[in-house]
Amino acid sequence: MLRRVERSSNFRVFSQTQEFFFKSLNLCMCFASPSFACNQNAFFSSASSSGNGRSDGSPEQNPYFGALFSKMTDLGCQNHYLSGKGEPNPRTDISHDSNESGEAIEGPFHSSGRRLASEFSEMCDLDDRSETDEESDGVDDSDDSEFGVLNLFKRNSDQRVSNERFQEEKDESRHPLVKETCRLIGLRHAWNPKLEAELRSLLRSLKPIQVSAVLCSQPDARLAVSYFHWADRQWRYRHSPDVYCTMLEILSKTKLSQASRRVLRLMIRRGITRKPEDFANVMVSYSRAGKLRSAMRVLNLMQKDGCSPDLVICNTAIHVLVMANRLEKALRFLHRMQSVGINPDVVTFNCLIKGFCDVHRVEDALEMIREMPFKGCPPDKISYYTVITFLCKEKRVEEVRELLEKMKNDSNLIPDQVTHNLLIHVLSKHGHSDEALGFLQESEEKGFRVDKVGYSAIIHSFCRDGRMEEAKDIVKEMITKGRLPDVVTYTAVVNGFCRIGKIDQARKLMDYMYKKGCKPNAVTYTAFLNGLCRIGSSIEAKDMLNKSEEEWWTPTAITYSVVMHGLRREGKLAEACNLVFQMIKNGFFPTPIEINQLIHALCRDGKPIEAKKFMEDCQSKGCTITVVIFTTLIHGFCRSGDLVSAISLLDDMFLSNRHPDVVTYTVVIDALGKNERFEEASELMKNMLNRGLVPTPITYRTVIHRYCAKGSVDELLKLLDKMLARQGFRTAYNQIIEKLCGFGRLDEAYKVIGKVLRTASKMDADTCHILMDCFLKKGLPLLSYKLACRMFRRNLIPNVKLCQKVSNKLLLDGKSAEAGRLMVKFIERGQSLV
Repeated sequence: MLRRVERSSNFRVFSQTQEFFFKSLNLCMCFASPSFACNQNAFFSSASSSGNGRSDGSPEQNPYFGALFSKMTDLGCQNHYLSGKGEPNPRTDISHDSNESGEAIEGPFHSSGRRLASEFSEMCDLDDRSETDEESDGVDDSDDSEFGVLNLFKRNSDQRVSNERFQEEKDESRHPLVKETCRLIGLRHAWNPKLEAELRSLLRSLKPIQVSAVLCSQPDARLAVSYFHWADRQWRYRHSPDVYCTMLEILSKTKLSQASRRVLRLMIRRGITRKPEDFANVMVSYSRAGKLRSAMRVLNLMQKDGCSPDLVICNTAIHVLVMANRLEKALRFLHRMQSVGINPDVVTFNCLIKGFCDVHRVEDALEMIREMPFKGCPPDKISYYTVITFLCKEKRVEEVRELLEKMKNDSNLIPDQVTHNLLIHVLSKHGHSDEALGFLQESEEKGFRVDKVGYSAIIHSFCRDGRMEEAKDIVKEMITKGRLPDVVTYTAVVNGFCRIGKIDQARKLMDYMYKKGCKPNAVTYTAFLNGLCRIGSSIEAKDMLNKSEEEWWTPTAITYSVVMHGLRREGKLAEACNLVFQMIKNGFFPTPIEINQLIHALCRDGKPIEAKKFMEDCQSKGCTITVVIFTTLIHGFCRSGDLVSAISLLDDMFLSNRHPDVVTYTVVIDALGKNERFEEASELMKNMLNRGLVPTPITYRTVIHRYCAKGSVDELLKLLDKMLARQGFRTAYNQIIEKLCGFGRLDEAYKVIGKVLRTASKMDADTCHILMDCFLKKGLPLLSYKLACRMFRRNLIPNVKLCQKVSNKLLLDGKSAEAGRLMVKFIERGQSLV
């Protein structure tokens, strides 16, 4: 009873304190937001009461109180009573994690309570336009607006701080708290509030360096992002600046550019000092995702932020420009950074050397190597290796040898074993096996020991070219020199035998591998099964696949795909479908392309019903079913004449949240037109246009062919008006006339010829010639004459030889006046009749 009285008393005291807090905040907000003051009564009444009659002031227990606390901290207010600390915990960005397509990532770290949307999205300086127009097609070569950030270098030169970290950081990945946190994160599939409470408790015990270790220990960067934002939303916790830097560094190794951008936005909102390497990490993430234009826009953000550039960010910018094939702009950037006092290093020049090699300007690359010592930056081996790699691709071996001499004489860089291994691997990779073998022999003569990896590369190159005898000789040479071949070497030879159809020799080699204690792995068996499927023995390949457990090897997804494609090519579609389900049972999922190929094969054999059942079974087992797969199946039903099922499947796409594309609509419209159901085809086309889909040239040709075949020209013209209003198609009316001529409907074609003569181009003249020739073949020279006259009126000169045929035909029909006038028109326009 005393406890209950004490609890009630505490609640009244807290309620009075809370009421005082709300009124004080209301007084502050009256000057900032009139709307807030107007609604304070309703807000206070809902915030001061809870469903169970209790309130502990925690944002996790009282969502309204937490929301108001977030509002308060966003405005810069501080309340020691609430946070228990001298500074608040701003909870500003609490939106869901996003993947690269903008969809929410359903991670395990989203709190179950109510979350408010961030009110600081308008305050971020980052250009939000990069969300909408992040093209991967490169950077504008004429716009140097990004170079403005270099002007900050002199202005803030006295404020620059070295980015080097002199203190040696301790590895915290094996700390018990870090390991336990990683274990709980790994249990995300069995997540519940109890585990989240444990993870929250661990978070408050972790040091910033340990939080960074947790992020670095995640096998997937998306998990690290989810944990980062989950921790950022927790009560009484704030990420240190080092954690933000670690998160950006992790994301710079991935293509998650939007996640990297969001972390940088958080740093800007929270007032955390940004360093040039933070912006560089965001640029690298954008460049890995192919969003090169957005990567360069980071420099504009850096300029707005007032962050002084350094050599790291400049090298990153030059690298991005080189990747975007904007070498000239990269050179201008180099000149600009030198003019403001940022001296390039060897990394800068190496990026430009690679840019020269990418555009086949190897002479300029060599010239830059020669000039580097005079600029206080002698070239290193990477500088030479970049040019050597390009020369090896081009099979310019003599120039490679000359460059190796220059590397030794001019730069005092002695070619070592790494150099020779590079030459061997690059030449082998690009199919220059003889040259690679020559360098291997030369390197061994100089005392360098080429390992079995180098030998395996050359063997693989010979086997890929079908030169198995040379490959076998190299294997024997390896054994005599004490470089025992490993499973990679033998697998290359097995694959070579299978490529030329010598399955028996490949089988003998695999038996030999067992005798020598070199057990074939999944790659070896995959190569062998592929060889069996190539010669039409896919059933044998399937049997070997089923016996994989007995042979103590584990097939991969590629192994299943190889056998599945073999069965499909041989027409054993039932076995191929069963293998897909076996593949799914073993934890491997076929790609949408593989599913589509099987469905196409079933439909081609006239089995669309079986194909539909196969698709539904795959979808129920978790396979990805795309719009292309639906379109293939719809086309299969259309080919079999089952339009009811095709249209029903089109409706099912919307129920499955797969929206048909223009190809899907084109397939159904073609089938409706083939069955003379033009009214339904027109309605379907209107639906397609209303959904914002743009007709393609194939759509136009399909519609024109079907309508012209049945002579429904009036309906076609009405439909074309709507299609052309959405997407222009220059030759639409030309194709109508040509199709009508092909179907012998010359009267309808003559009615449409006026739409062609509006533009009077050479293509239109060719169309008119086709119609004139058809009139002549039908014995209607007078209509040919009238068409020629219409061409003259449009200043379009018809073909002389064709008009002479028309004139001769008119003379035979007794129409000499028209024949003479036709020839006179040529003379009036200065055309020769010879």
